[in-house]
Amino acid sequence: MGRDIYIALLHHPVLDKDGKVITTAVTNMDLHDLGRLARTYDVRACYVVQPLALQGRLVEKLVSYWRTGRGAEYNPTRKEAFELMRLTPDLAGAIEEIESETGSRPRVVGTTARDRPAALDYARAREELCKGGSWLIVFGTGWGIDPGFLESCTDLVLKPIPGLSGYNHLSVRTAAAVILDRLLGKEQYNA
Repeated sequence: MGRDIYIALLHHPVLDKDGKVITTAVTNMDLHDLGRLARTYDVRACYVVQPLALQGRLVEKLVSYWRTGRGAEYNPTRKEAFELMRLTPDLAGAIEEIESETGSRPRVVGTTARDRPAALDYARAREELCKGGSWLIVFGTGWGIDPGFLESCTDLVLKPIPGLSGYNHLSVRTAAAVILDRLLGKEQYNA
C-alpha cells in the first residue's frame, strides 16, 4: 500500500478523572499487548511516550528483558513484538524520528473517547491511510489525551468507538486493537 504506520502510547499530557492534566505510569501489560498488536498489524514501531526518567528506565528494563534477556529465549514471539518498542520523552521526538526514517513528516492521528465535531469516521480514515505516506496513530492513557494537546498536534482525530451500552471507558489496549483492526484489518468497517 505504500504506507508506513506507527503507533504511540501517550503518557503525557493526559487527563485524570477530574480533567486535570497529568503524567500516567507505564504498565507492563500495555507494553506487552501494544507490542503484540503492532507486530500483528505490521506497524513499523510502537512509541512509548513517557517524559519521566524513572518511568523511562522501567520501560528500558522491560524492553531489554524481552529483546536480549531471559525473556527473549523464553518467548521468541514476544521478542519479535518488543523489537518494535521505542521510548521517547515526548511526541515531537517520535515525529522527528519517523520523519528521519521515512523522509516525510507523518500525519498524526489522534484518538479519543469523546465526541468531536470534526472527527473522522473509520471508513474515511481508512481511505486516507490508503493514500500512502507515513502515519502516527496516538493513543492516550489515563482518561484520554489532553484536548488542547490533541487539537494542537494532530492532523486528524478519529471518532470514538461506539459501544452499545453507553459505557465508554475501554482500556487503551482494547481501544487500540479495535482501531487498528478497523483501519488496517482485512475487513472494512463503515462505523
